[in-house]
Amino acid sequence: MKALKSTSLLAAALALAVSAQAENITVKGSDTLVVLAQKWAEAYMGKHADTKIQVTGGGSGTGFAALQNKTTDLANASRKIKPAEITTCIKAFGKRPTEYKVCLDGLSVFVSADNAVKELTVAQIADIFNGKTKNWKEVGGADAPITVYSRENSSGTYEFFKENVLQGKDFASSAQTMPGTAAVLQAVAKDKNGIGYGGAAYGAGAKHLAVKKDDASPAIEPTEDNVIKGLYPIWRYLYVYVNPALDKGEVAKYLTWIRSDEGQKIVKDVGYFPLPKNLRE
Repeated sequence: MKALKSTSLLAAALALAVSAQAENITVKGSDTLVVLAQKWAEAYMGKHADTKIQVTGGGSGTGFAALQNKTTDLANASRKIKPAEITTCIKAFGKRPTEYKVCLDGLSVFVSADNAVKELTVAQIADIFNGKTKNWKEVGGADAPITVYSRENSSGTYEFFKENVLQGKDFASSAQTMPGTAAVLQAVAKDKNGIGYGGAAYGAGAKHLAVKKDDASPAIEPTEDNVIKGLYPIWRYLYVYVNPALDKGEVAKYLTWIRSDEGQKIVKDVGYFPLPKNLRE
């Protein structure tokens, strides 16, 4: 009986030891990155049984707020961190967060598959989204009012698009705000007069437009080669930010794996573009 009791106690102690060694990593932020982040987490946990990774979205701004509040280990972002956010992080944990580029994205402009328009200049896109252009006939389409779909202002994609396409101008007051890129795409797919924007990985269900830098430039598709070479006019890096104090142990191993050939293969499978090897160091 004593031997049996000792065995049970030993088993319990071993279970506690294993539990103590388990690693929990929390990831929060960009809705653009959430599908890719979930795929990364699933693949990594499949090979590291003692590591549990929890992924949630909410937008890049939400991820940065959680990083500042120390309620997430990793903040996913579809834009660079702002100076004010860096300052808040320094106040919270004494250092600026470490930035990791994790892949590239050709930010696509989506329209209905039934829309006759195939290409637009960056200036034409800006005029549509800021409300200056209101009818498709003004850009070579049907005589029909344009319905603009956008993202909420906590979205890094929203901020990137506003800064780099609208040149800081406000979106049209009539723009319909959607909670995520998937929602934008679904709305555009069902609305023959709709137009929206989002990450290249969300292209199924509608068609993306080729984009011209200006009237004299060729129309460029948001393909991997065009994005990596910087030919497609609306491209960006996608990021992960981390508190330097946490960038060790399993978190560091996970970030290294994300940027490895294995992790970058998942990037391509999801529909984004792998980070060039010279940027993975």
